[in-house]
Amino acid sequence: MDYSKTLAELMSVVVKEGGSDLHISEGRQPVIRVAGVLTTISRIPALSNKDMFGVIDVLLTKVNREIFLSTKEIDFSYDFGDGGRFRGNAFFQQGKMSMVLRLIPKKIRMFKELNLPPILEQFAKKEQGFFLVVGPVGQGKTTTLAAILETINQDRAEHILTIEDPIEYVYEPKMSIIDQREIRMDTADFATAMRSMFREDINVVLIGEMRGPETIATAVTAAETGHYVLSTLHTNTASQTIDRIIDSFPPGQQGQIRSQLAGSLTGIFSQRLVPMISGGLIPVYELLINNSAVSNLIREGRIHEINSVIETGMAEGMIDMNRSLIELVRDGKITFETAMRYSPTPKILEKMM
Repeated sequence: MDYSKTLAELMSVVVKEGGSDLHISEGRQPVIRVAGVLTTISRIPALSNKDMFGVIDVLLTKVNREIFLSTKEIDFSYDFGDGGRFRGNAFFQQGKMSMVLRLIPKKIRMFKELNLPPILEQFAKKEQGFFLVVGPVGQGKTTTLAAILETINQDRAEHILTIEDPIEYVYEPKMSIIDQREIRMDTADFATAMRSMFREDINVVLIGEMRGPETIATAVTAAETGHYVLSTLHTNTASQTIDRIIDSFPPGQQGQIRSQLAGSLTGIFSQRLVPMISGGLIPVYELLINNSAVSNLIREGRIHEINSVIETGMAEGMIDMNRSLIELVRDGKITFETAMRYSPTPKILEKMM
């Protein structure tokens, strides 16, 4: 088997079909995910152990291949030329090799193309603070952050740094200088890269993922010291995100991190991708904007009250997840049943309808 050719064929199918993921596993035929649905590529036979070694020889560098075979898992990226890039994770299951490749389109789509609220453009104008895009895996967080970063790149002369594992979207410098660092390839880890950031004349930094209290503490400090910090967390709501950040620190440090977060946070955008009636996926979202009321609640540890502030903060641009769902139902884009399935509080949604 010509593994380069076979991979190119499979990746082309993902791109052509508008898919999101490619699953390659020993003992199975390749599978792609399109609009949330998994489909087997039946014309490719089930892959053997030898085939999987051929695949990793194409996809992984020599260093990454050694790491994968010794640690049994690795994150990586693969450049598919004009088709885009793929973010991959290779792993073992029941002693067999598997991997999942997520398509990162070459073209960075902007807010309108992504069906995201125009108010997000305001967060591309910030010069200092801490902005988080949150949600479960595979819900478009990276794509939303890319739209914010590309807006900054187009409109402002800044020094932008991304720290990622692995690099996903590749940015072409426009008005801004952009440096992109990949874990293991360009730096040892997130914490090391972030400590170095303070000596690199950075204005804006994108941290691929908040991993552990040291990374979070450095990010919050950077936001306090004149940087604009963008990042993600795998949380479901704005209030849960704040709780997760605070709870990642020992009790003796939580008061300090609450105070820092209250002063540095600019906003939290939580999103999901839900199925449309016409096919495909569309985002629903919640937006928390930090104001004096939110800041006081964070400082005083009254995080559970933040949902009420979001519900009553529409005039300031805040967005409640239930209202986002209701708008899509009224516009005929999703069914009421879909809205109920994705609502954080279905009983409240039902009353609002």
